[in-house]
Amino acid sequence: MRTGVIAKKVGMTRLFQEDGRHVPVTVLALEGNQVISRREIEKDGYVAVQLGAGVAKAKNVAKPQRGHFAKAEVEPKARVAEFRVAEDALLDVGAEISADHFVAGQLVDVTGHTQGKGFAGAMKRWGFGGMRATHGVSISHRAHGSTGNRQDPGRVFKNKKMAGHMGDRQRTQQNLEIVRTDVERDLLFVKGSVPGSKGTWLLVSDAVKVARPAELPYPASLKSAASANDSAPVEAPEATENQEG
Repeated sequence: MRTGVIAKKVGMTRLFQEDGRHVPVTVLALEGNQVISRREIEKDGYVAVQLGAGVAKAKNVAKPQRGHFAKAEVEPKARVAEFRVAEDALLDVGAEISADHFVAGQLVDVTGHTQGKGFAGAMKRWGFGGMRATHGVSISHRAHGSTGNRQDPGRVFKNKKMAGHMGDRQRTQQNLEIVRTDVERDLLFVKGSVPGSKGTWLLVSDAVKVARPAELPYPASLKSAASANDSAPVEAPEATENQEG
């Protein structure tokens, strides 16, 4: 089990495939996904990786959190999250995850908070049909009707569908396809929509109901390793003398 990533929702667009079809996608940005701390069996009783993403001003971070970031030698992060991983998938503190942690065609699970709708009536919130428009109904066209019984039990049952706060709930959308990744700009292009509005922080991880592809980097794709490969010296080809014919 690998670690997931923390991504920020940028917006939606579409990508064109080679056969001319266009695919609606949501653009997710990876902003400095770094390992802040590790959770190990001997010390914590479970195995996990704590990641941080984004940038936060030091004056807006509490002193205990500032000490936590200073211990890891990373700048203060705007969002922190933990991901359960296998023991052989633990990452070193300070390691930064790249966008090619996922591959095109892979399925992922995306967790986030849905858009808040404020206080909503029963018809909008629960899809009620409402009451009749005529035949004696005067001011209760959009009312939800009876809420309880008579003297026995004399109360409204818990979880009764009524008017109230709508949206802003944590939801997980499963089995969303990664259409494309952009390593240079640290972007993920996910097919379809994901929870939340623009600027929302989301948790993206491998799908739990589908086996992960064999070509996935394990335990993770780190930026340090990618930069080391890019900076490796390239041998120049041997010069050959031009023979005049």
